[in-house]
Amino acid sequence: MLCTRLTNAYVLTMDPDHPVAHDLGIWRGRIVGLDDAVTSLPAREVIDLQGATVLPGFIDSHVHLAWTGLKASTPSVAPCRRVEDVLAVVREAVARRSTPGAWVDVAGYDQRALGRHLTAAELDRVSDGRKVFLMHDSGHACVVNSAVLELLPADVPHQDGFLAESAMTAARRLRLPYSQAELADAIERAAGMCLAEGVTACAEAGIGGGLLGHSPVELGAYQLLRDQGRLSLRVQLMAAGDILRPLPAHRDDGIPRSLDLGLRTGFGDDWLSVGALKIYTDGGMMARTAALTSPYEGMTHTGQLQQDPEALADLIVDGHLAGWQLAVHAIGDRAADIALDALERAQRLRRRPDARHRIEHAGLIRPDQLPRFARLGLSAVIQPNFLRYFGDDYAAIMGEERAAWMYRGRAFLDHGVTLVGSSDRPVTDGSPLRAIQFMVERASTSGQIIGPEEGITVDEALRAYTVAGAYASRWNDSAGTLTPGKRADLVVLADDPRRVDPSRIGDIEVLATFVDGRDAKEAHKL
Repeated sequence: MLCTRLTNAYVLTMDPDHPVAHDLGIWRGRIVGLDDAVTSLPAREVIDLQGATVLPGFIDSHVHLAWTGLKASTPSVAPCRRVEDVLAVVREAVARRSTPGAWVDVAGYDQRALGRHLTAAELDRVSDGRKVFLMHDSGHACVVNSAVLELLPADVPHQDGFLAESAMTAARRLRLPYSQAELADAIERAAGMCLAEGVTACAEAGIGGGLLGHSPVELGAYQLLRDQGRLSLRVQLMAAGDILRPLPAHRDDGIPRSLDLGLRTGFGDDWLSVGALKIYTDGGMMARTAALTSPYEGMTHTGQLQQDPEALADLIVDGHLAGWQLAVHAIGDRAADIALDALERAQRLRRRPDARHRIEHAGLIRPDQLPRFARLGLSAVIQPNFLRYFGDDYAAIMGEERAAWMYRGRAFLDHGVTLVGSSDRPVTDGSPLRAIQFMVERASTSGQIIGPEEGITVDEALRAYTVAGAYASRWNDSAGTLTPGKRADLVVLADDPRRVDPSRIGDIEVLATFVDGRDAKEAHKL
């Protein structure tokens, strides 16, 4: 007997051998058959979907769950457009922290709305003895007041309280880590947002260190959720590259640096596992810190690298030698050069044909870099919603020629590069459907078309969030398609993205999200 049979559905399996089905059987969290193989079998529950469209659950291959959940409960200055309005929000947040000297977090900061950065002196006017930390929406910068600056080492660079990249990391390290219970609550909150948009699995892009680590024992927060039965979607955890350290392993192992006990990609189970090693090479376009080979349009600087290029290359090589899958953050083309050179060197030292290394963001990729992606077997893990929401600004700072190279689609596919969709939630909207719409239309919210030659088909965009997402996270044996033996993780949509006008894809209603064969809304009530 089946646990559940979905019937009267339009099932897009993403499997070329059986592309469309109308019935789908589920037993103990797995798909057991389609159509005639299950229609005559008894089932404890039969769900008539009345013609709704069913797809494999979307895989968001680059998210920040803890940050998302924490940001949702943090006072925000978005969408303030005047300095005085921002300061009013900070003043109110400070008033709610009665302890003198306490840290006050404020989210939603973006200097573009103001036309310039805030200064420490301006924050001092409303700080009342607290330490104010205003987080940039990109995750690559912050603005702090003088109370924080006084605690920083003298060699940490800042511009009147504005701290970018490693300087921001130095400020974050002044603070006590979040507790595992706090992080667990935040992760649970973010997971609910993902499920509402049809996401059934995701890759958490960096824990334990780096720019966005929240605790040196951050993995324990996810285990706490798992132990308490509160982990509602599948999560793969990327460890931050800067927590690798030399360990006295046997020389025959060839491991220069590792995590304790030799932990690496693949450890865990279907619900919670260790994924790639996350290595930051540069910053981001929003904060103007993505590392470029030529200056930003109308500016004199080319962004910045996270550290010395040789040190970055050595970390990439050491991660490869230690057996990790690598997820190398490279937004600018100069950062991509460093990543490509280091990955090529790593493969020369120790050939790993199925390493499945990934370039996270791949935000600005020159034409000459595309064949190198393909030759190295890299996946490009892009965030289409960056251009949907920030594309007008990004196109302006890149200039006409480079604008067409941003967050590519068609060029990657034509070169045989695996194209993977993701959100970088909470930097921007996490909806896979709105991202899929952009991948097809290449239109920002203002209607500006950005790199129209990079547009792809709806089917190709759906693959980026299903089949390719599963491949990039090494889940292809258990996810990405709706075929017998795979997980019963799926999303039910009110319309078929392939049949509606592309301009309507992002507005398709998510009717239900199933994880492990159960409707996530119903499972949450248990």
